[in-house]
Amino acid sequence: MIRNLRILLLAALAAAAGACTAPDGRNPHPVRSVILIAGDGLSADVVRRNPGALPHIEALCARGASTLEARSVLPSSSAVNWATLLMGAGPEMHGFTEWGSRTPEVEPIAVSEYGIFPGIFGEVRRQRPEAVTGVFYSWEGIGYLYEREAVDENFSADADDEAVCREACRFIAGRRPDLAFVYFAEPDHTGHAYGWESPEYLAMCRKIDSLVGRVVACVDERMDPAETVIVFTADHGGIGTGHGGKTMSEMQVPYVLVGPGIEAGTTIGREVMKYDNAPTIAWLLGLEAPDLWRGRNVLR
Repeated sequence: MIRNLRILLLAALAAAAGACTAPDGRNPHPVRSVILIAGDGLSADVVRRNPGALPHIEALCARGASTLEARSVLPSSSAVNWATLLMGAGPEMHGFTEWGSRTPEVEPIAVSEYGIFPGIFGEVRRQRPEAVTGVFYSWEGIGYLYEREAVDENFSADADDEAVCREACRFIAGRRPDLAFVYFAEPDHTGHAYGWESPEYLAMCRKIDSLVGRVVACVDERMDPAETVIVFTADHGGIGTGHGGKTMSEMQVPYVLVGPGIEAGTTIGREVMKYDNAPTIAWLLGLEAPDLWRGRNVLR
């Protein structure tokens, strides 16, 4: 009797799981748009230790599912983690291994028609050819880590987060993109100059929080809330005036998802690694994740 009940329970759970996923693993109810927003070096610690200081990021957490324990890959540095975020696999596969990698230091296990390891922007172009996409960034290093030729609008303004915010909002309002990546170079520069525990770092995090708020307000005003997911995250944290090491202060960052079907005020109930971002975005958009990717959709 007990064995039969267990079998029935397992069958019910399997049926429930199948109802949430198409037979090929794709999302049966995809959204039209994902807006990815990120702050370089914005640590989980600064959110934990300063409640109320970052109201726009905290508001995103309240509106969706979040964790302050999303981990970077090693080393906990910029280029290697941004590549991982956009490519769904670690440095041993995509080949970008350093803080400022412009070309892979390790031969990639595979390359796409764009000449680098397959990433989310290439997959969007391949599987949704009509998609509108844009990338906006204030550190030139980002431009080497994604398929620029697959993207409709690429905007770079070295160390000018205000310009990135302004141009991203213009693009979002005017084009209503399928996928946009909005990258702010701070608070990383300030962390290196004054320390990740300094008042100056917190002040810069407040500034980035305000820019995040402006982008979110634009999305809320101009995009369809029933068809749009906002993602917020970072690449790494820091300790002292540096990063790249193995402490949780360096490795842990926020990861937040806001949108239809995502329960407000909840904690993401599984471990989140940097390489989980691209598969999660692919699933949200109804795309098939490449077999080469090693990350998992954090919403399943």
